Amino acid sequence: MPKTTPVEFFQQVSAETAKVVWPTRRETLITTAMVFVFVFLASVFFFVADMILRVGVTWILGYGQ
Repeated sequence: MPKTTPVEFFQQVSAETAKVVWPTRRETLITTAMVFVFVFLASVFFFVADMILRVGVTWILGYGQ
């Protein structure tokens, strides 16, 4: 593979950077909101799963009698 000079490298980097499509402010806000919603839903799911497992293990092992 031929070596590139620093000037060619920065020209290639500039060309690739020009191809990047940045999200709009609205897209960023919607994506951020979706992340928060899914984090909340995952935390509720794991909380409920933890409570069910705790009750099941407590019942099986007979703690609290």
